[in-house]
Amino acid sequence: MTCQKTSHTFTKIAFKPLHTNLFNIVLISFFLTIGCGNLYSQEIKPKKTPLPAARQSDKSKKASTDTTKTITDTIKIDSIKPKKAFLEGLLKHNAKGYEKIDKKKNTLTLYDEAELYYKDIELKSGIIILDYKNDEVYAGRIKDSAGVLVQYPNFKQGANEVQPDSIRFNFKTKKALIYNSRTEQGEFKIKAEITKKENDSVYYLKGARFTTSTDVDNPEYYFRTSKVKFVPGKKVITGLTNMVIADVPTPIALPYAYFPMSEEKSISGIIVPSYNDSNTRGFSLQNGGYYFALSDNYDLTVLGDYYTNGSYAMRFESSYAKRYKYRGNVNFRFENLISSERGYPDYSKQNIYNIQWSHSKDSKSNPNSSFSASVNMGSSKYFKQSINQANIGSSLNNTLSSSISWNKTFNTIPQARIALTATHSQNTQTEEINMTLPSLQASVDRIYPFVGKDGVKKGLIKNINLQYNLSGKNSFVTTDSLFFKPQMFDNAQIGMQHSIPLSTNFKIFKYFSASASTNYQETWVTKTINRSFDSDLNTVVDKTVNGFDAFRTYNFSSSLGTTIYGTFKFGDTKKIQAIRHVMRPSFSYSYTPSFERYYDTYAIDATGATYKDYTRFENGVYGQPGKSNSNIIGFDLSNTFEAKVTDKDSTKTEPKKVMLLNNLNFSTSYNFNADGKTTFALEPVRVSGGTQLFDNKMNVNFAATLNPYAIDNSGQQINVFNINNGGSLFRMTSANMTLNYSFSNKNDKKDENKQSERNGGRSDDLFGTNTDLNDTRKSQFAEEDSENVITEFFNSKLPWDMTMAYSLTYTNTKRENKISGNSLMISANMDITPKWKGGISTGYDFVQKGVTFTQLRFERDLLSWRMSFNWTPLGTYANWNFFIGIKSGMLSDIKWNKRSASNR
Repeated sequence: MTCQKTSHTFTKIAFKPLHTNLFNIVLISFFLTIGCGNLYSQEIKPKKTPLPAARQSDKSKKASTDTTKTITDTIKIDSIKPKKAFLEGLLKHNAKGYEKIDKKKNTLTLYDEAELYYKDIELKSGIIILDYKNDEVYAGRIKDSAGVLVQYPNFKQGANEVQPDSIRFNFKTKKALIYNSRTEQGEFKIKAEITKKENDSVYYLKGARFTTSTDVDNPEYYFRTSKVKFVPGKKVITGLTNMVIADVPTPIALPYAYFPMSEEKSISGIIVPSYNDSNTRGFSLQNGGYYFALSDNYDLTVLGDYYTNGSYAMRFESSYAKRYKYRGNVNFRFENLISSERGYPDYSKQNIYNIQWSHSKDSKSNPNSSFSASVNMGSSKYFKQSINQANIGSSLNNTLSSSISWNKTFNTIPQARIALTATHSQNTQTEEINMTLPSLQASVDRIYPFVGKDGVKKGLIKNINLQYNLSGKNSFVTTDSLFFKPQMFDNAQIGMQHSIPLSTNFKIFKYFSASASTNYQETWVTKTINRSFDSDLNTVVDKTVNGFDAFRTYNFSSSLGTTIYGTFKFGDTKKIQAIRHVMRPSFSYSYTPSFERYYDTYAIDATGATYKDYTRFENGVYGQPGKSNSNIIGFDLSNTFEAKVTDKDSTKTEPKKVMLLNNLNFSTSYNFNADGKTTFALEPVRVSGGTQLFDNKMNVNFAATLNPYAIDNSGQQINVFNINNGGSLFRMTSANMTLNYSFSNKNDKKDENKQSERNGGRSDDLFGTNTDLNDTRKSQFAEEDSENVITEFFNSKLPWDMTMAYSLTYTNTKRENKISGNSLMISANMDITPKWKGGISTGYDFVQKGVTFTQLRFERDLLSWRMSFNWTPLGTYANWNFFIGIKSGMLSDIKWNKRSASNR
């Protein structure tokens, strides 16, 4: 900046004495010096004023005033504005090779592992040239000693990152020209020949291709387009787009394409249906709909199917979660199924539905209260006939169950608890539904009235405690056809039960643990029956009596038990050094008196000569009081066997413990009040046991029932011991054994199928994989990172796993003496190659002499794609399903799914 002659305007000032005008002089000097020290101005002459007299009065001083005169300065204001600096922030740079400044060209060159940082821009490259005359920066690759281009540029601005071959960037306009750029946006990887950065939020691409493949330079598929508008984190808009697979253009092309790229976890969008055909329902579009990303806490998926014969299906699926509070999901499915054509003998039409709800509460949110739900209810035939479920385990399941519960603990003294529960149990064979809506459970914690101030509970008296329990039910028994109809609520059973248990425990002879308890119960009901003979109908009828009624019962029980340890030593040098046997015998006694006072009689014919007993509390929600005395003594013996064996590892000094039998239990009871006709004194001896073999991979469980009584020629049990009837001491009436064995050469534990178990099937794949046909992108096999890469043909590891289940049942209730059940089921999966997986589920019934459910499944990992095929060749559920599509959820609509309808 240069100083020019200017004119200034000043004001003539009549100066006062020096000590009074110092501020004015300093102010004038400041204005004179800011003009670069070369100013031209008029002479400033102060007006002559006589000095005041030393004793001049104050009045005269006030009368004396200054006079001023305005003059014009010749210095003009500078009209040239200062030039804005090239960089508006701090520039940092470094390089491993060298840093070179060229003052003639106004450039800064950084070579070899060059780095440049400016504001939110980070640039790393082999070479960086900063042209501060033209406000530009250039970055590119360099050659190594072998002449190979290395150190590709990496340009990062904010959250956007580009990896091109070279880049030119203007600091002033914020525009850039990028060659062979590579960038990632969500699941998409984008590469373009030339990219023009218009501003911080808009890019224009030429010769671009985008893919979800991990290798953007050599992808197995990509979408190619000549012109693209790219808004990072929001969208990609393209012109003519062509799909290329293995560098071969396909006929799949779109004149215009729009790809949303929200930075949010999920975005709303259309779900493209798949085409299928069925011999019984015609052509169809299936699993089409819309996904609603409603918020970060919940979403909604709406899917539908339509068949040309009029069948249709609707599905609503929603997941929700709130961190540290709760999470869950809700599924509602409805299907209107029409088979064949109207007028044909095989024509049928029916509506089926299924509701599933799962909810769990984080215990950290409120440790004194919890709410959970596990609901699986609907039509009994849903899993057998659904067109969107392929789960044989669920189809064979005979029971659907649900539970919704809320409980709360009150931190009072004594502590109190309350729980509300709604339950549902449904038999899919009989279509009978048992439901409580709701049931109430409340209790007060145990009170020890005889405990001293020291709080020690020891001995018969101090261990005496009592408790209060309350239970209430609103119970329904109905069928599928009457579910939630008025008839269902008309048959509701409502009741409440109070119980006060009083108990204690103590030691006898130091080694025996004894307990004694008595329990008082009072049951309230709102419905009873009045049974009588109706002469008009000539039959016995039950009349429902509405109104409050109650009955009261009590009982007494006690037990005595101990633990006996025995060790059999064979020597420290033996392979089996010792066997340890633990026995836990226990005796129990219970007594319940007769409550015959709650029983009445009724005539069974018109003469009234014969009467039978009944109680008005029959079929009550809490049962009925007993009419006969119950005076029972029971015996139970549990055993465990454990061995100490010499460890194969010679470095180990301690022997290895091996469990021989986890449990071996014997139990029976004797009823002193048995009549020998309907009730027998000695109950059958029940034997059960189990163990684990082969490093706990094989579970073996067995059970048997030994009856001491004989049977007559008709097969009826008689009150004669079997040994007195020419037989053995016990007669084995039934026995069963189950064996489960899972083994694998994989290190990871096989994942359990939670959805299959939730639907009522098995968590393993003995009945095939649970395939939800709404989304066949999911793998049929456990998802895991494969580390088994074949490096040599004869030196390779093929991962595999196998699950085996064997069941054997023996029946001899009426001298059948036969094997009623004998079946073997096997499921096996194997990685045939690093990219091919195969599996089979099959079995054989040795009694029926036939192959049980069989499924074959194959899957090919096509990197970004997955191809799968499963086939059930035999039985009622025979079907096949083929799928090929992109794994990415963003491109889940690019697929081809074809399946056959089952014979259901």
